[in-house]
Order: sequence, then structure tokens, then C-alpha cells
Amino acid sequence: MLSPPETSPVADLSGMSPAVDAADIEVSVVLPCLNEARTVGRCIDKATACIRSLGLSGEVVVADNGSTDGSPEIARSHGARVVRADIRGYGSALRAGIAAARGRYVIVSDSDDSYDLGGLGPFVERLADGDELVIGNRFRGGIMPGAMPWHHRWVGNPILSGVLNLFFHSPVGDAHCGLRAFRKGSYDRLGLVSTGMEFASEMIVKACLHHLRIGEVPVVLRPDGRGRRPHLRSFRDGWRHLRLLLLLCPTWLYLVPSALMMAVGLGLMVWLTPGGRRTGRVMLDVHTMTLGALCMLLSWQMSWMWVHAKIHGWFGGMLPPDAFMRAFSRHFTLERGVVTGASLLLAGLACDSWVVAEWYARDLGALEVRRTLRFALWGLTAMVLGAQTVSGSFLASMHCMGDQELTASALHGLPRRDDR
Repeated sequence: MLSPPETSPVADLSGMSPAVDAADIEVSVVLPCLNEARTVGRCIDKATACIRSLGLSGEVVVADNGSTDGSPEIARSHGARVVRADIRGYGSALRAGIAAARGRYVIVSDSDDSYDLGGLGPFVERLADGDELVIGNRFRGGIMPGAMPWHHRWVGNPILSGVLNLFFHSPVGDAHCGLRAFRKGSYDRLGLVSTGMEFASEMIVKACLHHLRIGEVPVVLRPDGRGRRPHLRSFRDGWRHLRLLLLLCPTWLYLVPSALMMAVGLGLMVWLTPGGRRTGRVMLDVHTMTLGALCMLLSWQMSWMWVHAKIHGWFGGMLPPDAFMRAFSRHFTLERGVVTGASLLLAGLACDSWVVAEWYARDLGALEVRRTLRFALWGLTAMVLGAQTVSGSFLASMHCMGDQELTASALHGLPRRDDR
């Protein structure tokens, strides 16, 4: 779940006596930990030995998330620095550990001994070659029997990774691998805020939005060595991942459904305006035209929700500015929005005025419904679209007034204050 970015998950950095000068650390291995007494020591030893074999200076940081089984003491006895993350959740623990990490490169993994922390060399090599984020791929490296439930392997992971790739054009084949590496400076630009398992998705999504260079390394997944039920909850955490993907992609959440409904609605309205249409044994008439009007109204409302979501995401720091936002900042004004809305309102009134004229021509008697209702539907639709446009323009202007510097930055192609 998203939490305010100003809330720090790091509560206590005690016990951080550095073994080497912080300026000399090249690699930090960060391990989130919640009651991992059986495996955390092995993970630390493997990571430490790997860093030493690579000839690099490094550290292992264990981010404890409220363990009660002595995991922090075991981690310290194996040479790790331990930081405490008071806010519960996988994402909170990683954010705390990464914030405390002092290396130029950061590698994160799980503390359950399911990944080979003795094989971190390919991740460091990819970072040294220019990648800014390197994700492990368990489907290319291999999944040992019993290491992943079948519904994660064949349903959950492929679907969520596919949705992420569709929405954000990601090159990643395994979006939820817990073993990944990145440059600390690149990570700091992303402003990650998730507290739960969806942290893994948010990292990739924002890396794509910020155009980071992303690479993959095949890794092997083994059964974890804790001998107990994992912290992951399939349906709860799967929904949290999907929810985050939708929240960070207003285009697919609002604009794509809106465009489809507008195409259907406008098509039905135009097609049925001359009169009823027969397709085979089915007769389509004013009732179907009413459905078309409804689709147009819902579509226009969702389009404005897309605009407001884009503005809020940008000004709130959730989304970086894109081509639409820069064009919107250059061309949108409240006055243009009001004029457009008023024009639609007048067009709707003109249609309804024709219906009223027909009514007076019949001495205020009964109207021929199949003919006059068509114009009444056009009038209703245009007036509602006009009202939505006027109100939406005022709300968009209120959003834009909230941060004049951001608007000016977009107008002149300058970076945001927080991106400098």
C-alpha cells in the first residue's frame, strides 16, 4: 500500500559500527528480515564471501522488521549491520535497509536462503557495464521442485509481469524476483513509497517511467530454508501488486476504457440517428441509441478523471512529467476549457430547442417518440458533456495553481526541483 513519501521507515540505526570507511564501500547487500533465525546467518556468510571473492569492499545490511526469534543478534554475530524498520512490511524493511546502505551498488535479496548469494558477480558486472537496475529472472535460471507454488509460477507471476510489461513497456521477464541490484544514485531518483510486497513492482514501474537502463540475470530459485509458511499471501499481495500497477498507469485505468466506450457510444449514436437499423433478426432503435449516449457520458467522465489523475500524479511526485503533461501545461487554460464546455452546452440546447419547437407545432400534444427522442438524446448528451468540461476545467485549474513552479518547469522544459 502507498504511504506518504515523507514518512521514513527507518526508526533506529543503532549498532552500525562500520567495519570499513563508508566512502570505500562499493557494494551493499541488503536483507529484509522477519524471524529468519534459521537462515539469516547463512545468507550473510555467503554474501560476505562473495564480495570478498570479487575483490570488492562491501557490507551486509540486515533490515529487521520486528523479529522476536533472535535474528538481529544472529545477524550481528555474523558481521552484518542491523537497522530497525518499525513500519511493518516487506517494502518498509527494504526501504530502511537501502536508506542505510553506503555502497555505490546495492543488491537486495531475501533472508530465507532461496537465492544463491554466492553468485552475485553477474549483477555487479551488469551494473559496472552501465545498467542502473538489474533484475534476477527465475524462469530463465531455473526453479527447483518445491521452490514456487504452481499458481505463482503459471498464473500469478506471468499475469502480473505481463500486465506490468503491457502498461509500462518493461523488458523484465520476472517482475517479482526478490534478487535484484541497482545503483544507489539511480534508486534515490525513484522516490519509492510502497510498504508491502508491491515494492518489487513499484521499483520496476518507476525505473521504466524514469527511463533507467534495466537488465536481467538468470538466477536459480531454491526452496527456502526456514521450514515454515512464507510471509507472502498470494491473493492479498497479488491484488496489492495489481492495484499499484493501475494506480501508476492512469492511461490504462481511465483512458483506454474511455476511448473504447467513446468509440462504441459515438458509433451507435451516429449510426442510429437517421432511424432504426435491422441486423439480421435484431432491430436496434432508440433504446440502443440511449445506450450509446450512456457510453459517451461515461467515457467523457473517465477522460477527465484521467486528466486529473495525471496532474495529481505529477504534482504529487508519484509520476514523472511526460509528453502529455508538458503539452497540457502549454495549451490548457481555464478559459479555453470553459469556452469549449459552453459551446457543447449551447449545442445541446439547440437540439432540445428543436424538440420544444416540434412540441409547440403539435399544440403541446404527443410527440412522435422515435424521431424526436433521437434529437433529445443528442441534446442531453451534449449538455452533460459541456457541464463536465466546465467543471473539469475548474478542477484542473485548481490542481495547477497548487504548484506554479512545476507548471513553469514544464513550460520551459526544465527538470523539477526534486529531480535536480
